[in-house]
Amino acid sequence: MMAPVACVRALRSSLFQYHFSLCTVCSWRLKSSSLQKDALSEKQAQMISRGLPKQKPILGVKQVVVVASGKGGVGKSTVAVNLALGLATNDVTKTVGLLDADIYGPSIPKMMNLKGHPEVSENNLMRPLVNYGISCMSIGFLIEEMAPVVWRGLMVMSAIEKLLRQVDWGKLDYLVIDMPPGTGDVQLSISQNIPISGAVIVSTPQDIALLDARRGAEMFRKVNVPVIGLVQNMSVFQCPKCKHETHIFGADGARDLAEHLGLDVIGNIPLHVNIREASDKGQPIVVSQPQSNEAKAYLQIATEVARRLSPSPV
Repeated sequence: MMAPVACVRALRSSLFQYHFSLCTVCSWRLKSSSLQKDALSEKQAQMISRGLPKQKPILGVKQVVVVASGKGGVGKSTVAVNLALGLATNDVTKTVGLLDADIYGPSIPKMMNLKGHPEVSENNLMRPLVNYGISCMSIGFLIEEMAPVVWRGLMVMSAIEKLLRQVDWGKLDYLVIDMPPGTGDVQLSISQNIPISGAVIVSTPQDIALLDARRGAEMFRKVNVPVIGLVQNMSVFQCPKCKHETHIFGADGARDLAEHLGLDVIGNIPLHVNIREASDKGQPIVVSQPQSNEAKAYLQIATEVARRLSPSPV
């Protein structure tokens, strides 16, 4: 009969060997599970990659610039309109187009003072409406002015496809796309269907808007679209009487976000009544008040965008 001490030692040894065996099995299972997960993730990535549409350039368009924001109400469309006009103003040899991809809230027709339906070419392509030298296309030209767009996702995607592929843009050096706010199907579809030269993210300096702007920038990075930089809109308000400046929405919020993301702020647009009035009249400030400080701010943004874009193919 074994002594008590010897029994305890033997029991401990058996338990140790048992636990060691369990650990070995668990370790093997964990490694096997990890390998299986990696293999599954790789397989899923390959399947997704095969399922994505191949990017096809828009006929006649050299470079596409998208203007986006994480949320609505930050002045994205105003920036898009004046950016397009700024690109054309800064270099009169360049031809510029403007596409309104905001299906639910098209604002380009009013801002560019355009009405009517597009004509159809012999090739059954829609011809853009033109004002201030900018070729424009919007869902707003295809529906009644006050009619709400009550469409489900498939109809929206079909409309986007038509605006991308069934428009006779002619020869354009730049096509500026006014994206809808957010990071949904339309943004992904456009990013995956056409090669985009760069994205401009618009935000106000307030924290809530910056959170959504960050999501927008990260989305473009995930779909391999270069982010040109951030535009800080409504950055400061200057009293028209005493000239005192007030940062109503905060100061340097976009600059802090840009630094965190490794990007640059390519322009600051003040909060000024002239910008709003000019947009409401369909006379964008870059063409109606080109010598104003507000117009110069947009022109500077257009200069930065053109400078940061890769050289367009000949």
